[in-house]
Amino acid sequence: METSNSVKLTSLTTKGGCGCKIGPADLSQVLQSLPPAAFDPNLLVGLDTSDDAGVYKLTEDIAIVQTLDFFTPIVDDPYDFGQIAATNAISDVYAMGGKPITALNIVAFPISNLDKSILSDILRGAGDKLKEAGVTLVGGHSIDDQEPKFGLAVTGTVHPDKVRTNAGAKAGDKLVLTKPIGIGIYTTSLKNGALSTDEIKQVTAVMTTLNKTAAEVMAPFYIHAATDVTGFGLLGHATEMAKASKTGIRIFADHVPILPRTKELAEAGRIPGGTKSNYNHVADAVTYSERLDQTDRYILCDAVTSGGLLLSVSAEHVDQLVAEMKENGVNASIIGEVTDKHPGMIHVE
Repeated sequence: METSNSVKLTSLTTKGGCGCKIGPADLSQVLQSLPPAAFDPNLLVGLDTSDDAGVYKLTEDIAIVQTLDFFTPIVDDPYDFGQIAATNAISDVYAMGGKPITALNIVAFPISNLDKSILSDILRGAGDKLKEAGVTLVGGHSIDDQEPKFGLAVTGTVHPDKVRTNAGAKAGDKLVLTKPIGIGIYTTSLKNGALSTDEIKQVTAVMTTLNKTAAEVMAPFYIHAATDVTGFGLLGHATEMAKASKTGIRIFADHVPILPRTKELAEAGRIPGGTKSNYNHVADAVTYSERLDQTDRYILCDAVTSGGLLLSVSAEHVDQLVAEMKENGVNASIIGEVTDKHPGMIHVE
């Protein structure tokens, strides 16, 4: 029986982290076949804009933010896997402008094949990250499953007038990203034994960094639109923002923060299937400068796990926002701008 000291969690699954999501094209087809939900005036954010979480108004001053995220192992260390899963699930609440308050664990685990200490370490990692975020664990649910999976359902609160969605970007805004991309390519390389110990620590540190500080710094600013960058990749989530906001978006590839060896690893063929699915899904909505080769284009579509926030901010305030984020340890970057040309389209140059 595998124990915490001997197990390689990534060997137990064919896909890892947010890369195991059902692809955006397939998911879109499924959702389109569903009947429209009954109208509810208190539902402030639902399925219409492909947002990060649902928002439901309870009173004139309080709305709840609800989200759920779970996935297969993205790293080999059980404790780190739990931390990453918790960080990723909480992020959706931050992206909506909310404060996360409670969480429920979601567990699928081969209890007869893996030592129970492995599950204990996963839960301990998640619990420590919840404490860091100030979130109270209130319960959970588990099933016996041959492929381990873990995640959380998270509930937060937000004032109904202060909900942030991906639908408010305005022409002239600047786009800010708070974490580097390339995570999917790194974790695929980890699964294939191509990362050094220091590189594993580096990508794990990115995935276990809460978006809490970024959310706190941005709170006083008027952020026109926000989302977090996860499984559908930077261009996938940017496309959702452009379509929901009915604007165009221009992204400056050289300004996008990328983990150091991302291109080298991608050129060696370590590109996740989810990244390629993302690239194909946005093909009709994205144009690229000819100077960007195929690898560059895949990187911009890389399936991220526990990524940063993508913010649409007025040009007047963006420099102050980025400066304050950097002062507080968030390495935010201005990566593009919102335009009034070609609504729903992205151009990368």
